[in-house]
Amino acid sequence: MLPKLEGYAAARLGSLDAAALATVTGELASLEQTVLGRADLRAVLTDTSIASASRGLIVHDVLSAKVHDVTLQVAVYAASHAPAQEVPHALGELAIAARELVQNGTYPLAGLGLLASRQRVAGYADAQLDDVDAQNFDEIEDGLFRWARTVEGNLELRRLLLDRDADLESRVGTVQALLGDKVDAVTLALARFVIEGGRARDVVGTLDYVVDYVARARDWRVARVHTARPLDEKSRTDLVTSLSALTGKNVELQIADSPELLGGILVEIGDLRLDATTRARLGALRDAVSPGHLYESSLNRND
Repeated sequence: MLPKLEGYAAARLGSLDAAALATVTGELASLEQTVLGRADLRAVLTDTSIASASRGLIVHDVLSAKVHDVTLQVAVYAASHAPAQEVPHALGELAIAARELVQNGTYPLAGLGLLASRQRVAGYADAQLDDVDAQNFDEIEDGLFRWARTVEGNLELRRLLLDRDADLESRVGTVQALLGDKVDAVTLALARFVIEGGRARDVVGTLDYVVDYVARARDWRVARVHTARPLDEKSRTDLVTSLSALTGKNVELQIADSPELLGGILVEIGDLRLDATTRARLGALRDAVSPGHLYESSLNRND
């Protein structure tokens, strides 16, 4: 299974009680058979010309209100994150993992290399952060950063947590004992999964990686919107819907009135900048009719 999908599924499936897990396991098995049995659906999900976010939206539309929330979440994540050709296989692997969790009571986590194990932790973080308001991300970052420095600065603690031969339960128990009443539930869950799903010798490195990952995730959750005129409620709702579809995240808006833009809207989210302002269009027009452009145009004109 893809590392990020494995981490995401570990969080989502691991949160279910026995009855809900049985339901989700059956639905994932049915979904796998549906995709395998319907050439039209399989063709869409494996079409490399369709953007990953769009594949996720397709799966969401097909399954919405028909399956358990967790079935919907892991299926959409698989369609959004797996390469197009691997989407049917990824859905099948989810069904297998859920069935193993039902049978064995534990979610299987194989040993991975450094980068893959960090990706697995990132997938787990995606699931945890989906349900958190962006305004709380700072607290999570700070808690993980402080814990990383604690581990880094305490030789005995570092020896225990980085000992790959030590019992996993005792290592996770140590994290629980030291952090349980000092941080919020999401920070604790991430700190624990760094031990469960990461590499033993990379605990501090993975913690620092997650701190940076949470910061980037926050940037993609908060859209900074500059508008020449105030947006009405419908415009805000439509914008949130569009940005959420584009990013695959629950987007929150930070709106600033910017009359200097003359008209339109400027949106900055993550490293994406969407400029549909009057000022930008006037700038493009000014560049197009600048003397250099006009001179070039006259040289190239066919009389």
